[in-house]
Amino acid sequence: MEVRLATGHDADAVADVFIPSFRTLTFLPQLHTPEEDREFFRDAVLPQREVWLAVDDGEVIGFAALSGHMLEHLYVHPLAQRRGAGSALLRKAMEVRPGGFSFWVFQQNDGARRFYEAHGCRALRFTDGAENDEQMPDVLYEWRP
Repeated sequence: MEVRLATGHDADAVADVFIPSFRTLTFLPQLHTPEEDREFFRDAVLPQREVWLAVDDGEVIGFAALSGHMLEHLYVHPLAQRRGAGSALLRKAMEVRPGGFSFWVFQQNDGARRFYEAHGCRALRFTDGAENDEQMPDVLYEWRP
C-alpha cells in the first residue's frame, strides 16, 4: 500500500470510498445523494484541501483531507478496513501536521473513537450536535505530539 497526494483527477475515487463508508454510519440521517457527495468532493474538497490517498494495487481504498490544522475527513472503504489504510493515513496526517491537529467524530461512532484513541488522540469537547449538519452529538478530538 502507498500513501500519495491526490489530484483533481481522483475526485471520483475519493467519492467511491466516502459514499459506502459514510453509509455504514446507520445512525446518521442521509442528507445528500451520492451525486451531491461526488459534486462536493470534486468541487470543494479536492480543490480546496490537502487530500492524501491510501492506494492498494492501484485502487484508492482510503483518504484523509486536511485544511489548516483540521483533519476534516478520514475514511476507508468498508471492504478495505482493518488492513492498515486508516493507520497509514493518520500517520501521514501526523507527519504533515507535526504540530498537531483537531477533528470531529460523531459520539455514536464507537469504532472511529476507539481507533483514534488507540493512536494517541484525545477527546476535548462533547457537543449535542447542534452545530453539525446532521444535528447528531459529536466530539472534538485532537492529536498533539
